[in-house]
Amino acid sequence: MENLVRFETITDYNAFNSNETLHPLVSVVDISKAAPRRAASMYYGFYAVFLKDVKCGDLRYGKHTYDYQEGTLVFISPGQTLTVENSGELYQPKGHVLIFHADLIHGTSLGKHMHDYTFFNYQSKEALHVSERERKIVLDCFSKIQYELEHAIDKHSKQLIVSNIELFLGYCVRFYDRQFITRDTVHKGMLERLENLLNEYFLSALPQENGLPSVAYCAGELHLSANYFGDLVKKETGISAQEFIQNKVIDVAKEKVFDQNKSVSQIASELGFKYPQHFTRLFKQKVGQSPNEYRGRN
Repeated sequence: MENLVRFETITDYNAFNSNETLHPLVSVVDISKAAPRRAASMYYGFYAVFLKDVKCGDLRYGKHTYDYQEGTLVFISPGQTLTVENSGELYQPKGHVLIFHADLIHGTSLGKHMHDYTFFNYQSKEALHVSERERKIVLDCFSKIQYELEHAIDKHSKQLIVSNIELFLGYCVRFYDRQFITRDTVHKGMLERLENLLNEYFLSALPQENGLPSVAYCAGELHLSANYFGDLVKKETGISAQEFIQNKVIDVAKEKVFDQNKSVSQIASELGFKYPQHFTRLFKQKVGQSPNEYRGRN
């Protein structure tokens, strides 16, 4: 069984990396202060963003390995376990980690919108690769947070700390948008592969066996996390992944509707709908007519 180190609190992680705890709910950790260590699996009970300056081995989340190298940002949400894998030799970690507990952001603007930062649930091949200029912005944001942590606590402290975390995450949204555009070699053909996946799905017995294809199913077949897949589809098409799949369902349905030998109930079943009325409702919503009306007019 692999070695697992659990970090439930900010203080736990600071102590592990020989950093002082200035605030119980947030810290900017200089991991170059840590003693040399060997690879291990680490559980985090809080949000963590890693900016490492040394290649220390492969970084694995679950069964997947991150597309990870020097100058990348990796985002971890509470309850996740991250594993560093190497040949077992000691290595000296270098870089910075922003960690903050969910309790810090409860009741704040960031707390209300934290679910919008979907990259905290990205998985393999989805780390954020930053340019040197972007890296300086990241470190500047970390520096502002560190300044507030070292400043005497007053009535402005929490708001300024949380606002600077929100500013940093806003930059990360921009950087990911840039990455979606510039990393064409990684993403090239994803929509074409998605189209082929859906075509093959509806030509098989899978709809009757498993129902309609879900976002999670498509993401898994394309070896992406559901969040990353959804964001990528949205970036490429302007619509959500769910809507993209629904549009494909309707395209297939339109062809089937022309078969006069099949009832609407049969068509709904072939497409993977559990109830025919659900198919009719979606068809009318997307087409403006019921399946029978569409068949009659065309």
